Amino acid sequence: MASLVSSRTFSTLKILTKTNHNNFCSITGIQLCHKNHDDEPPEQIKRRELILKSSEIATIGAIFNLSGKKPDYLGVQKNPPALALCPATKNCVSTSENVSDLTHYAPPWTYNGEGRKKPVSREEAMEELIDVIETTQPDRFTPRIAERKEDYIRVEYQCPILGFVDDVEFWFRPGKNSIVEYRSASRLGNFDFDANRKRIKALRQELEKKGWSSQDSL
Repeated sequence: MASLVSSRTFSTLKILTKTNHNNFCSITGIQLCHKNHDDEPPEQIKRRELILKSSEIATIGAIFNLSGKKPDYLGVQKNPPALALCPATKNCVSTSENVSDLTHYAPPWTYNGEGRKKPVSREEAMEELIDVIETTQPDRFTPRIAERKEDYIRVEYQCPILGFVDDVEFWFRPGKNSIVEYRSASRLGNFDFDANRKRIKALRQELEKKGWSSQDSL
C-alpha cells in the first residue's frame, strides 16, 4: 500500500479523518460531491494544487472503504407502520419525525396533487418517481435503485470520488390520499451541510412538474 500512496496522501487522510462526513467530501474549500462543481475554488488555491489534492483523495477513496454499512433498521417499521426516525446527527431528514423537529422533519408528498388533471395509480406514480431519481443528480451523487417492492423504494446515492453512500427511502403509504413518506440519511459523519434536505427538495421540484405536491414547504 505504501508504494501506491504517497506520504502526502496519508497526511491528507490524517487531516480528513478529523472532519465530518461531508467535510470529507470537501477538499481545499470545494465540496467534491455535495457542492456544485460549477462553483469556483478560492482564488488563493492554484489549479495544479487542486488537481493534485483531488487525485490524492480519489486514491484514498479507492483504497479505504468509505461507503459505510447499510443500517439494519431501514425499511418500513411495524409499530406503527412508518419509516425510521433519524439519529441525533444532523445528516438526515424523515417524514416520520415530529413537525417540531426543524432539523430532521420533512413533509410527506402526494402524487395526486391539486395540479394533477388525471389521477394516477400507485404503480404509475412509482414509475414517475424512479424516472426522476434516475435523471436528477442535484448533488452529483450517483443514484442506484437498491431495493424495490410494491410500496417501497430504497435508493443508494454514492459519492463518485470518495464512495460515501446516502440511503434514501420512499414508502407509498396505503390509503386513498396518495401519500408518499420518505427518509434521506448519510451513513457516515455528523453533518451534511443540508445535502439530504436539498436532494429531497430537488426531487420534489421535478416531481411537481408531473403533478406531485408537498403537504408543506421544505
